[in-house]
Amino acid sequence: MFQPLFTLTGKRALVTGAGRGMGLGIARALARQGARVAVNDALPERAREAAECLVNEGHDALAAPADITDPAQLHEMVAGVQASWGGIDIFVANAGVPVGGMTYGRFMESAPEEWKAYIDLNLYGLMHGCQAVLPGMLEQGWGRIIAITSESWRAGVPMGIAAYAASKAGAVGFIRQLAAETGRQGVTVNAVSLGTMNNWQGAEAIARKSCAVARAGSPHDVGAGVAYLASEQASWVTGQVHALNGGSLTA
Repeated sequence: MFQPLFTLTGKRALVTGAGRGMGLGIARALARQGARVAVNDALPERAREAAECLVNEGHDALAAPADITDPAQLHEMVAGVQASWGGIDIFVANAGVPVGGMTYGRFMESAPEEWKAYIDLNLYGLMHGCQAVLPGMLEQGWGRIIAITSESWRAGVPMGIAAYAASKAGAVGFIRQLAAETGRQGVTVNAVSLGTMNNWQGAEAIARKSCAVARAGSPHDVGAGVAYLASEQASWVTGQVHALNGGSLTA
């Protein structure tokens, strides 16, 4: 009888920014592998709609709304999920400002308030989330943390996204150091670094141009990679940045 390569049955996952797009694709992938999934979004109605979508597909899910740039809200949300399910095994820090999601321009045309918005969400949101979920993971001796980052940390592009790239580079440095602290205690920490994906309006054409394969990457592709890193079979993988870029940056 065929047996799946890995399963997440019985695992409890929290995915931030999962009300739509990339986050919802990741949440759906984890649910299909058997995990219970808490769907976070800054907009409560979007979190509820996404959780209901998963439940209607036959999965165990709950809405976990919170603005992760507010540490108090984030910690309260994590505590609520832990109270509902008895803990969190998998934390996917997906919430982040996409390049197409904010007004951006070349560095000298940008303002410190814009830099702060990127860093508060893309970096501090990740750090506060890890601070909230790690005590439970360390106590049980098992956990998976996966940060969704961007290939902008690896290579410069003439698009005026210096502050965005800085926040993503900070996330990469953070997950590598955190992995060194937690691996021997059963908690792995990795990042999935994305090239241009077909997850926002107008991205399909750009994504197809920037990759070396015949199609653009999708939330389904990202979800598959995250599901593996969340599994027991990935217990020897930590501190790594896994590029999902369609071959656009092969150096």
